[in-house]
Amino acid sequence: MTFLENFVASNLTALVILITFFILLSLILIFILFFKIKKINHTSRSFFSGKNGNDLEQIILSQQKEIKSLDKDIQELFEASNKIYTLAHHGLHKVAVVRFNPFKELGGNQSFAIALLDGNKSGIVISSLHTREGTRVYSKPILEGKSEKYALTEEEKNAINIASASKKKS
Repeated sequence: MTFLENFVASNLTALVILITFFILLSLILIFILFFKIKKINHTSRSFFSGKNGNDLEQIILSQQKEIKSLDKDIQELFEASNKIYTLAHHGLHKVAVVRFNPFKELGGNQSFAIALLDGNKSGIVISSLHTREGTRVYSKPILEGKSEKYALTEEEKNAINIASASKKKS
């Protein structure tokens, strides 16, 4: 007899037990894998079948169309926002009022200068001088913080500086 035949003959019981153990272990693993595959099949069937029998491809394509539509809407809103920003920049949104008394020790601070400016520091300054005889109102055009045609009083310059320095509150 050869060495292998002697080894098998002397350890036959142990080999049968070992082979039986591996067969049982294999059967247990087969059952575990069977149930896992069954669970995966159930999950994939529910995933790939929609409410109306739509497949996954149709659902993805409809979502893709919806995303493109939303992207277009966002772009339109962005463009509208830029237009509104541009219009607001050209609107008179920087305002300052300076009250003053043109005659020392007479009357009160009933005279005033109002600066109404846009984002480019252009607009108008309105001044009102109040005296006993009446009130006079003057308006002067402002271009980039300065008046090219008319001399500005200190109060008007002050109103322009205050309005120019004002920041938009958000």
